[in-house]
Amino acid sequence: MNRILLFLFISLSVYSQQTKKVDFKVCRAIVSPNHIDETITGEVVYEFEVKSKIDTIRINAIAMVFTNVLLNGNEVDFKNSGKELLLFEGYKKGKNMVSFRYTAKPKQTLYFSGEGEDLQIWTQGQGKNTSYWLPSFDDVNEKVIFNLSASFRNDFEVILNGKFLAKNYNSKGNLIQWDYSMEKPMSSYLVMMAIGRFIKQTEITKQGTVLEFYLDRKDADKFESTYRYSKRMFEFLEDEIGVKYPWGVYKQIPVRDFLYAGMENTTSTIFSQDFVVDSISFNDKNYVNVNAHELAHQWFGNLITAKESKHHWLHEGFATYYALLAEKEVFGEDYFYNELYESAQILEQASKQDTIPILSPKASSLTFYKKGAWALHALRSDIGTIKFKKAIQCYLNKYEYENVDTDEFLKIIRKASRYDIKKFKKNWLESSKFNFNTIENYLVINQSVNQLLEFNRTNRQLSEEELFEKLKKGILSNLYYNVKQEIVFQSQNLSEEHKMEIILLAMETNDTKVRQTVAEVLKVIPINFKVKFETLLNDNSYITREIALFRLWTNFKEDRESLIALSKDWIGTNYNLKIANLTLKIVGSNDNFERKQNAIAELEIYTKLPYESSVREAALQTFIELGIITDSVLEELIEASMHHKWQFVKFAKDNIRKLISNDDIRQNFIRLQSETSQKVTERINYFLKETE
Repeated sequence: MNRILLFLFISLSVYSQQTKKVDFKVCRAIVSPNHIDETITGEVVYEFEVKSKIDTIRINAIAMVFTNVLLNGNEVDFKNSGKELLLFEGYKKGKNMVSFRYTAKPKQTLYFSGEGEDLQIWTQGQGKNTSYWLPSFDDVNEKVIFNLSASFRNDFEVILNGKFLAKNYNSKGNLIQWDYSMEKPMSSYLVMMAIGRFIKQTEITKQGTVLEFYLDRKDADKFESTYRYSKRMFEFLEDEIGVKYPWGVYKQIPVRDFLYAGMENTTSTIFSQDFVVDSISFNDKNYVNVNAHELAHQWFGNLITAKESKHHWLHEGFATYYALLAEKEVFGEDYFYNELYESAQILEQASKQDTIPILSPKASSLTFYKKGAWALHALRSDIGTIKFKKAIQCYLNKYEYENVDTDEFLKIIRKASRYDIKKFKKNWLESSKFNFNTIENYLVINQSVNQLLEFNRTNRQLSEEELFEKLKKGILSNLYYNVKQEIVFQSQNLSEEHKMEIILLAMETNDTKVRQTVAEVLKVIPINFKVKFETLLNDNSYITREIALFRLWTNFKEDRESLIALSKDWIGTNYNLKIANLTLKIVGSNDNFERKQNAIAELEIYTKLPYESSVREAALQTFIELGIITDSVLEELIEASMHHKWQFVKFAKDNIRKLISNDDIRQNFIRLQSETSQKVTERINYFLKETE
C-alpha cells in the first residue's frame, strides 16, 4: 500500500468512525464570494449531536483561515491542519453547536468566470470537493440540512439549494443577501451556488412542484428549445419511480465553461451553457438526455446515496437508465432500444480491455453509467415492470435520506420478485465481461434493432442486385431513422448508379439525420445531383449545413465566392458556421490579401474571452489545421493551458507541445516571454523547460 492509498484509507476510516459517534444535523451559513480576488468568506453554524465518546471532531476545510471559533457559545482551542478544522474540547454528549468565520481562496470547486455583465460564479463539488469553498464533510455518509445565504451585488441573481426565502437590503437600497432553506438532509457534495445575470421562467407540475428554469439574459429567446420536454419528463419520472419528488422545488441553471455536462446538486442542477440552444441547434445537440439524467439523480444519489464509491452505479447506472426511460416517453420505443443497442456495442468493444467490474471504486465511467443502465434493463426485463417498480418504490421509501449499498438494493429486489440476485450480481456486477450475444434477446423485440442486426448479418452474402433491392425497400419503409442511416452507409458498396438511387431516396425521406448521413458519405457530388445536394444548406441542422458547405466548396470551385457570400451571416451552434465561413475566406482569398487578413483577425476574436472554451477551442483548432500560428494564437493557447476546464487545458497542452517542437515557433514563444504578462511568461517558460 503506497503512502497516498494509506492516507486515503486512514482518512476514510477516521470519518467512518466519526459518523458513528457524531451526527451533524443542520448547517446555517452566510457566504460572500468576492470576484475581484476570487475569494470567499463566510459565517457558519453547525448543530450536531455527540452520540458517544470521541476525542476529536473533524470538519473538512481545504486551505481556510478560521476566526471566532465558538463551541456552545464559548471560545475553544482548535487546530487548523490545512485540510480540516479539528475540535478537541467544549462539546458534550447530546446536542451541541459550533460557530466560526472563515476565509478561503479556492483552487477548485468554486469558479469565477467572465467579467462585467458576463460574470458568473458557480460551484462544482462532485465527490467531496465542497470543502474547498464551504467547511463541510467529504464523507458522503454525513448528511446535513444546509440552510444557506449568500451576499452579492443586487444586479445579479444568486441561486442556492432549497426554497428561496427572502432578499435583504442594505441601507443604500442595494440587495446584499439571498436566503434559502432546505428541509431535509443531504451529502455535502450536493451543496451548490450559482451567481449570474440570469432570467427565470417557472412551471408547476401536476403534483405541485415548482420548476424554475434559468438562462443568461442574452438567451431569453431560447427557453422553449433549451428546456423542451422538461415538465413532461419530470411528471413521467415521478410516476415511473413511484415516489414523489422529495425536495419541493427544482431549479436548472446553465453556466459558461462548466466542467461537465451537468451536476445534480440537490434541488438545483447546474449544466453546461453548450446545451442552451435554438430550435435548429436542438436537432444537433440538446439538453434532453442530460436534463433527464440529472433529474433522476434527485432520487438516485440525492434522496438515497451510496455508502462508498464501490457502489457508485447506484447513482450513475440508475440515472442513466431512468433518463433513457424518460427519453422513451418523449421519443418512443425505437429511440430507447437503439440507444441500448449502441451502448451494448460500445460496452462489448470496451470489455476487451476494460477488466474492472461495476462493483469496484476503480470502474470506468462507461461501466458505472452504461453497463449499470444495462444491468437495470436486464433486471427490469427479467422480473417484469410491475415487480421492478414496486421494488424501486420500496427501496426509496425504506432508505430515504440515508446511505445504501448494492446488497441492500438487491435484497429488496429479491423480496419483491424471488429473483436469483446472486446470479445477477455475479454476471452483471462482479464480472467485467459484456457479451453482445447474451443480451441480444433483450433487443430483438424491437423491429428497428432487429432489422439492424439482420442487415449486418446477411448483407455481405447478397449479390449487387439483391443488396440494392433490399436497401431500396428499407429506405422506402417506415423503419427508424438509424436503420436508414445504415442503409446510406451500406449503399457505398453498390455501383454508382444504384448508390445514387439510394442516396436520392434518402434525401427524399426529409429526415434530418438521414440527410446528414448523405452529406457525410457523399464526398464526390455528381453534377446532376448538385442542385439536390444544395438543399442540405437549408436543413434544420447546423451540422448538416457545415458539412454541405465544405462538400460543395471542394467539389465546385466555380461556386466558392457564392458560398462565401451565402454563409457570411451564419452563426450556427457554438459558432460552427461562423468559423466555417471564416475558414473559407482564409483559404479562398489568396488573391485578396485584405479579405484574408480581416478573416484571420476576426477568427482570432473567437479564440479569446468572453467566448466559451468550446468556441475558443474550435477557432484555435482551425488556425492549427490551417498552419496559421500567429502570436495571438500562441498567447491564447498559453491562456487555455491555465483554464479551469480540464478538457480545454488538455487540448492546449497537447498542441503547445507539438508546436514548440518546431524551431521557428519555439523562437516565437521565446520572443513572447518579454512581451506578455508575468503569468503568461512563467507559463511559456514552463513549456520551454519541459521540452529542452
